Amino acid sequence: MRYTAPARRAWRRSLQLRVVAITLVASSLLVGTFGGFIADRSAEILLKRAEDEARAALTTKVRYAEDQLTLYPQSRDPELPSALKDLVNELFGGVASSRGDSVISIRADGYPDLSAVTVPNNVDPRDLITSEMIRAVSGEGGGVRQQIRTAEINGQTTKYLVYGSPVPTRFGQVELYYMVPLTSEDQDANLMRTTVLATGLALVILLGVVAGLVTRLVVTPVRVAARTAQRLSAGLLDQRMKVNGEDDLALLAAAFNQMAANLQRQIVRLEEMSRLQRRFTSDVSHELRTPLTTVRMAADLIFSEREEFDPAVARSAELLQAELDRFEELLTDLLEISRFDAGFAALDAEHTDLVPIVERVAERLTGLAERAGVELELNLPDTPVIAEVDPRRVERVLRNLVGNAVEHAEAKPVLITMATDDAAVAVTVRDHGIGLKPGEERLVFNRFWRADPSRARQTGGTGLGLSISVEDARLHGGWLEAWGSPGEGAQFRLTLPVRAGDRLVAAPLPLIPRDRTAEVS
Repeated sequence: MRYTAPARRAWRRSLQLRVVAITLVASSLLVGTFGGFIADRSAEILLKRAEDEARAALTTKVRYAEDQLTLYPQSRDPELPSALKDLVNELFGGVASSRGDSVISIRADGYPDLSAVTVPNNVDPRDLITSEMIRAVSGEGGGVRQQIRTAEINGQTTKYLVYGSPVPTRFGQVELYYMVPLTSEDQDANLMRTTVLATGLALVILLGVVAGLVTRLVVTPVRVAARTAQRLSAGLLDQRMKVNGEDDLALLAAAFNQMAANLQRQIVRLEEMSRLQRRFTSDVSHELRTPLTTVRMAADLIFSEREEFDPAVARSAELLQAELDRFEELLTDLLEISRFDAGFAALDAEHTDLVPIVERVAERLTGLAERAGVELELNLPDTPVIAEVDPRRVERVLRNLVGNAVEHAEAKPVLITMATDDAAVAVTVRDHGIGLKPGEERLVFNRFWRADPSRARQTGGTGLGLSISVEDARLHGGWLEAWGSPGEGAQFRLTLPVRAGDRLVAAPLPLIPRDRTAEVS
């Protein structure tokens, strides 16, 4: 397989190669079929012509022999043997000039006293005349018979067309055999096959060259368009195709350039809008800090004196304090998102034991879990898990994941699991709540996205927690993934490299929970 890999790769990647190869195969089959048919048909015509000539000559020879042998009324005439020799020599002399390798033989199987006469006399007719043909010609009701035989004559293997015919005489019947060599016919047929083969091969090569040239005329602009599209996708928005002529390919290039120009305008406009949006978010977040600080100071003063107010005003002070806390968290998240969008987020990595971080997150969210009736279960290694990470960002990711699991656990346990290997460390947070519908495992990391908008929040989140978490994971060079199934809960997996800058290949923990995998299997 490794030896054929380059050819298979070239076949997949080159349209021109596939078109030329298919053209060569199809034209080879077509030319081979028609060429074989023409060569076979030509050989049949040559053989038919030889048969007609030989049969006509045989008819003439049979009449001449019949006329000559009518002079002998008896088979025991002493002059009959010499007359047969003279007859064969005369018959042979008439064809020697055109058919020098022809053989003529007269047999009289019904008369043992008459020996067979063959000219040339150095040819053994037994190699050409079979016993079956002798019986067919000399037997009762015999007639003209023919066959094709190959025999070694004078040291050369030659194909002969053998004709046999009875010759009636006054004393009975003798048999005349006329053997014509098919050497010239075979040579002509071989020459014709060679000519057809050479012509067909040249035609196939010509078709391949034409197909290659025509395909190149079409493929080259497509390749240029592909390279231009790759440059456009890489951010080189000023790339364009050359427009030559007014044909269909020129129209394609012009349409491509128009599309590229429109895309460039749209992308520039969207980049400007995105820049303005990021700047607006950052400016608004910063500008709100000052009035928020003032409102926070007044709210803290009111909250500290709430016991002196009537119950309605005291409750309003508590609600004001809670909403200010949530508003402050939202501003903090917006500032963090703006730093990610602007590319200013930096990783402060250090060698950290992740086990205490997970335990600290679980401890801080224990009160929230108890209020929601959720039990937090930890499955952590007994030994320290050291990784080069930013502990503040990792703790924030885990706090968001565990808080989100508690929010959707529906009073069922939440399991936090950690595992590590030589290259990566993974933490999974598994709940058994409402779960996720198909496709929502990708939407869950969108900003302000909620699986059920009508569901009331228990934790008072800002809707940006998972979005910030996935950016924190990417900043580490890690993964943050989600799995869920309706009614079976969800599982989030955070995977981080042990050494900062390493490329992740696999995670120590599966994304699909093991209990779910066991049920499916």
